[in-house]
Amino acid sequence: MSLMLCFVLFSTAFALTFALAFLVSRWFPKWGFVDRPERYGHKRSPIPYPGGTALVLGFLFTALSFLSLNTLLGSVLLAVVLLAVTCFWDDRRGLSPYLRLAIQIVAAILLVLGGLGVSSITNPFGGAPFVLDAWQIPITLNHLTFTFTVFADLLTVVWVVTMVNAFNWIDGVPGMASGLSSVASFVLLALSLRPGFHSTDQTLAVAFSAMLLGVSLAFLYWDFPKPKMLMGDTGSMVLGFLLAVTALISGGKIATTVLVLGFPLLDFAWVIGRRLVKGQSPFRGDLWHFHHRLQKAGYSDRTIVVFFSLISALFGSVALLLHTEGKLLALVLLLVFMILLALLLYSKKPAS
Repeated sequence: MSLMLCFVLFSTAFALTFALAFLVSRWFPKWGFVDRPERYGHKRSPIPYPGGTALVLGFLFTALSFLSLNTLLGSVLLAVVLLAVTCFWDDRRGLSPYLRLAIQIVAAILLVLGGLGVSSITNPFGGAPFVLDAWQIPITLNHLTFTFTVFADLLTVVWVVTMVNAFNWIDGVPGMASGLSSVASFVLLALSLRPGFHSTDQTLAVAFSAMLLGVSLAFLYWDFPKPKMLMGDTGSMVLGFLLAVTALISGGKIATTVLVLGFPLLDFAWVIGRRLVKGQSPFRGDLWHFHHRLQKAGYSDRTIVVFFSLISALFGSVALLLHTEGKLLALVLLLVFMILLALLLYSKKPAS
């Protein structure tokens, strides 16, 4: 893909999302599509919610305008629509967390049916890669035949569902999801454009990264603290989904994405593990996320967003320079840093 087309995709996604967000800021309040700040103790006027509708439409319109529709792209866009519609309804009326999880799994399965997956994982200790497509089970339904590649397909589903929920949870601070998505999509774009580095075609990866960067930066203007609107699950879950997809399309850049988004992913693992150890439902919300603890420590939302974004940018730069072995070491360092930060932040319980 030429740099000119890449710039066109970025610019179109940015302009469409910004314009649609402007319309959302005008129309949603008239329709009653606003948040309820009093529920969370905020003393401000209601603002448009879920504003993430703008970034979803910005991405879809750009993709349909410039990219050739095929089975893979069709499965991704169908999954985005399914996820966005479900999340929009959840933002407005509320849905069971089990139904939301089921829809996320269906969206991930649509990717598998579209041919997206991970056939192997690079061995971080050197040697042969870990092959994931050796165990295959053919499935026939009427005249349709599908091969279920057990480990590869299961990893794809787990990866997508994890990214969707990790991004949903970091949206507890306005601007966090759009800020981290901007950093991650830029890193994936830079890596996909790197010459002589890839064994697979990067055209679609470049396109997705450029469009994601466009919609994320455009929406960051609207939800950076103090926010003019909130994206809701409609925006955060779709951003997580599209980043997961882009990592897979670009040739399995899961290690790079994990390193760039180490904070939200490790926070996701920590919170899930803590709830399970305490015998609580993993779907039960609490105030034990890292951003909640930083708020408890007295840091402003703006400071928290900038802090997380800078950490992601730092490790994103590392991801561009290192191979798999180095990325594993960097991830260990990030884990140690988070443990030290946790010992500092979790020493006091949040106010009930």
